[in-house]
Amino acid sequence: MRVFDLATTPLRELNSALHTVAPGANDTSFEVVNPRGSHSVAVGIDKPVTVEVKGSVGYYCAGMNDGGTITVHGSAGPGVAENMMSGTVVIEGDASQYAGATGRGGLLVIKGNAASRCGISMKGIDIVVHGSIGHMSAFMGQSGHLVVLGDAGDALGDSLYEAKLFVRGTVKSLGADCVQKEMKPKHLKLLAELLEKAGATDVKPEEFKRYGSARKLYNFNIDNADAY
Repeated sequence: MRVFDLATTPLRELNSALHTVAPGANDTSFEVVNPRGSHSVAVGIDKPVTVEVKGSVGYYCAGMNDGGTITVHGSAGPGVAENMMSGTVVIEGDASQYAGATGRGGLLVIKGNAASRCGISMKGIDIVVHGSIGHMSAFMGQSGHLVVLGDAGDALGDSLYEAKLFVRGTVKSLGADCVQKEMKPKHLKLLAELLEKAGATDVKPEEFKRYGSARKLYNFNIDNADAY
């Protein structure tokens, strides 16, 4: 395992090392100590490397991740795992606003709470939050899944497309075109799989409610033609 101490080593050296791992290399495990809230830690990974960050990070940690496994043993600032393509990002603490924004794939697990706009414009990412999420989460979510074991703030799923939302606790309010939907057996199976991947095996899929798009906001409706 290669260890980078950000108290003495420039962040650029860490990210450069992560970007230059040779295909098929055996030395793919990294440990980052003394992150001290540094921004853009472990961004742009495109190899199946493992990164353990021992402490909290600033904004855009693990952004654009494509195949890496990054665990933050602390909390994360805004934009963690933004535009993630594949791989896994785990935040052991809390995450600030717009966690997983525009994510296209992979799994983001937040063991604590997530602030506002979690999963905004998500495009295929799976996000599991063990705690609660703030307002405007999953705004304009196009695809993927957002699973919340706690509560959700105002305007959940506003202007939602086809992302699927599962909330175990209470939802303060639903956004435009977001409605509660029937939880079918296929959804229970899917949810069970996501909970297992995220290490949330102490809760049952039957405890959740499902939310999705009413499909009225972004489709032309001939009955309303005079209003256009």
